[in-house]
Amino acid sequence: MIHVVAVVNAKPGQRAKLLEAFAANRAAVLAEEGCIEYAATIDAQGVPTSKASFGPDTFVVIEKWETLAHLQAHAVAPHMAAHGARTKELVESKLIHVLEPV
Repeated sequence: MIHVVAVVNAKPGQRAKLLEAFAANRAAVLAEEGCIEYAATIDAQGVPTSKASFGPDTFVVIEKWETLAHLQAHAVAPHMAAHGARTKELVESKLIHVLEPV
């Protein structure tokens, strides 16, 4: 299994629009062969802000894929290219961690 933690930093004030676009694209990703989990997350409410907090312009995508080949196919899927084109003006930066169990 492959785990992905993608930290997406929106341009200031644009996180809600990015999350809307993520939600609109999510069903297509979940329908991909090998996709086990694909969910957006934000800092938990009620937890004191710390150095580890992501803040109001960031969300983290948690993904699980059956194999690396499935993840690689996801990266070049037409709906992902379209999603990237629709959202590129909203994104400040992305940091994608691809992990495997020990």
